[in-house]
Formats: sequence, structure tokens, C-alpha cells
Amino acid sequence: MNTRPLGKILVIVPTYNELENIRIITSGIRTNVPGADILIADDNSPDGTGEVADELAATDQQIKVLHRTNKAGLGAAYLDAFSWAKKNGYDVVVEMDADGSHRPVDLVKILEQLNNADVVLGSRWVAEGKVVNWPLQRKILSQGGNIYTRLMLGIPVKDATGGFRAYRMTALDQIDLSKVQSQGYCFQVDMAWRAVQAGLTVVEVPITFIEREIGESKMSGSIVKEALWRVTQWGFQKRFNLLKRN
Repeated sequence: MNTRPLGKILVIVPTYNELENIRIITSGIRTNVPGADILIADDNSPDGTGEVADELAATDQQIKVLHRTNKAGLGAAYLDAFSWAKKNGYDVVVEMDADGSHRPVDLVKILEQLNNADVVLGSRWVAEGKVVNWPLQRKILSQGGNIYTRLMLGIPVKDATGGFRAYRMTALDQIDLSKVQSQGYCFQVDMAWRAVQAGLTVVEVPITFIEREIGESKMSGSIVKEALWRVTQWGFQKRFNLLKRN
């Protein structure tokens, strides 16, 4: 694929109770990728994150805010943000957590790789990828989940559950977002799988993932269970469809 200019870039940062982190992450993004705009998609955080987001937007025209009325989950927040980005003429959208686990310096590498790809995934589980401050149990859960995903769905992606990634808008146009209903980690798997199925060029680049130091993790057992159930369901459906064709 020939190198293609990126155009207008939007970094989407979904938030729910990230009052202590939102200034840090937006500052890091603006420093490392000054040409990109930022969309803070806040799910009506009771801790005042939305109000701080408005203050940041008032002093920096490259920071925008999307206020959502309730906490409907990560997937819904990103889908709303994708729609907002399309309506406002962006060519590239980036998914990035607000909690400091995704380093703004790695955003530079992700966008560089997007020059020759449709989708770029920031990966913890490729060569030179790293995870900092995770207990062994969490590493096993993440790596095991990704191995299971590769086996069940047959996709050549080592970190399908990662939430630090970039899409060209032309790539999202080839994915039927109206059918994406997954949340949490499963949303990321769903989107990666749809990208592969659509024949898009999907590239992984190593990142350093750092466990959050401030605030509470949004990770829960229900998120893991949803991902396991949906991946299993998709995998068996894929096999059933192949049997029908044969």
C-alpha cells in the first residue's frame, strides 16, 4: 500500500470519573501530536470530569467535548464519537484511554504506521510490547484471552483486546457500525475482527501499557464474561457458516 496522508486527526478520550487524569492526558497528547484535535467523550461523570473538560475546551480550540447523558459503556461512547468525527470532517480517529495507561509518546508511532495501513493497533503482546505494573494473573488473563480470540476467530492479531488504536475514516466506512453492540474489551475484539473481515490492512505496533496510578479501573468480571461469551459465539457461528458452504 502506498503512503497516504493522514489528513485531519481526532483523538477520542472517553471518560467516566477521570477528574485527576484528564488534564494530564490531554496535555500529553497536545505535546506529542500538536496537530491533532481531542474529543473528550464524557459519560456524565459525577466527579466533575465533564466540567473540567469544558474548561480545557474553553482555553484550547483543539479540545472538544461530547457530553453523553449517562454511563452506557465504552462501546457506545466510541460509536457516538465516531459519528461525531464523521459529521465534523475528520479523516482519522484514535481510541485512547484517559487513565494514563496509554502513553502519548506511543501515539506518534501509531499514527506513523497509519500512513501505510487502514487500522493500527497498539499492541502489548508483539515483540517490544510491554506491560508495566500488572500482576501475573492479569497478564495471563489478557494473553490467554487474546490467544483464545485468535484461535476462535482465526484473525492474525496478537492484541485484539487493546484499546489504543487508530482508524482511517475510510476504514470505518467499510465496517457496519450499526451492528456493533459489544462493550468493554469485547468492543475492541469486535472492531478488530470486522476490520479483518472487511479486508482492511491491519497493522500492530508495540506499545508500553502502564497500569493506572490514579483512580479506579473500569475492568470488571462482567466485561470479561461478555467478551468470552461473544467470542465463543462468533467462533462457532463462523465454523457453522463454513460447514454450510461446504
